[in-house]
Amino acid sequence: MRYMATYDLMDTVRNTNQWLGASALAMASYPVFAMTPNPMLQWMRAWGEVTERTFQRMVVKPDWGIRTFTCEDGKDHLVNIETVVERPFGDLIHFNVAGREEQKRKVLLVAPMSGHYATLLRSTVKSLIVNCEVYITDWHNARDIPVSDGKFDIEDYTLYLVDFMKEMGPDTHVIAVCQPAPLTLAATAYLAEEDPKAQPRSLTLIGGPINPDANATEVTDFGNRVTMGQLEETMIQRVGFKYPGVGRKVYPGLLQLASFMSMNADRHSKAFQDQIARVVRDEASDHDAHNRFYDEYLAVMDMPAEFYLSTVDRIFKKCEIAKNEFVVAGRKVDMSKITTVAIKTVEGDKDDITAPGQCVFALELCTGLPDSKKASHVEPGAGHYGIFAGKSWRNNIRPLVLDFIDANSDAPKAARKPANKNNAA
Repeated sequence: MRYMATYDLMDTVRNTNQWLGASALAMASYPVFAMTPNPMLQWMRAWGEVTERTFQRMVVKPDWGIRTFTCEDGKDHLVNIETVVERPFGDLIHFNVAGREEQKRKVLLVAPMSGHYATLLRSTVKSLIVNCEVYITDWHNARDIPVSDGKFDIEDYTLYLVDFMKEMGPDTHVIAVCQPAPLTLAATAYLAEEDPKAQPRSLTLIGGPINPDANATEVTDFGNRVTMGQLEETMIQRVGFKYPGVGRKVYPGLLQLASFMSMNADRHSKAFQDQIARVVRDEASDHDAHNRFYDEYLAVMDMPAEFYLSTVDRIFKKCEIAKNEFVVAGRKVDMSKITTVAIKTVEGDKDDITAPGQCVFALELCTGLPDSKKASHVEPGAGHYGIFAGKSWRNNIRPLVLDFIDANSDAPKAARKPANKNNAA
């Protein structure tokens, strides 16, 4: 009950702040107050508007917002989001562009389960849907999963990826972003032994902690500094009575968000102060830059406790992937069994979450893969977010990834603009 009470207390605090914001907005917006203009009422209204939206977004799953796509025929085609495989902890979904010929590049985008929804990769999906058939892993909020559906740890996550790859077939090109990179590598190695014909053609690992000890960051230092007992005591709670997953042990999204915000507290505080000032001056809008960013950033999901704890223990502390000692369902996964899947790693020169050196270590693990099937890229000046979204991804990394896909595919290359010749390889 102690863990459940704490979970409900956090949700109560969030709900109270949302209510305070809504109350301030409603009170300061009474028409009668317009008769006696007062700057304090304007500030109160602005504070209420920003506060209500902020705390409301914390429990709302963002929409993909990808409704139409303009194809080469100049027409807008509807984008249907279809569930291909449905599972308790996550689905495999497909962005099907209605009326468009099926694209030769079939891409599985493996989204992180690290506090935010898969919609965090919305811009990545938009950039790939131009000339790819895009599939993505859509992980569910643990608070909404009944206890009767059982546990979900990194071994279960790996087996989910194995099943998704089998469903998509051998012509698939997998792109794993950040947290799932080591487990996606493990899933590929698992397939190499269990069902070699189901392996994907290529695997692109973007900013993933394959070997966290290769280049230390604050994230790896934290993982090594705290004990598993401390983590379980301070981070793990049981879902309250409000949600379908009542009683399930989770790492709450609200607690994760508090950690995210504390890392750059001054910058976030200034961003909200500036937004309140813009609302006062009537310069803000529903989809301005601030709201677009924070509607996504504030939308957090609970992680299953087993998944979070096993990630810290086995990926960061024991480095089972880096030591090639990872075990799934009682079977040791040997990375050297990967002999046909082309692998490319992408890292950001300024990445302070997964520093350069951590991801490229995957190529050292794959001793059975010829050098002709290996590639790596370090993007100059790019941080963690920039290597899968933003200018660095669009202008430099995406063209390189598509070239890599084409070079390891039976399909002919699609016509497109040449990549930037100044890329660092």
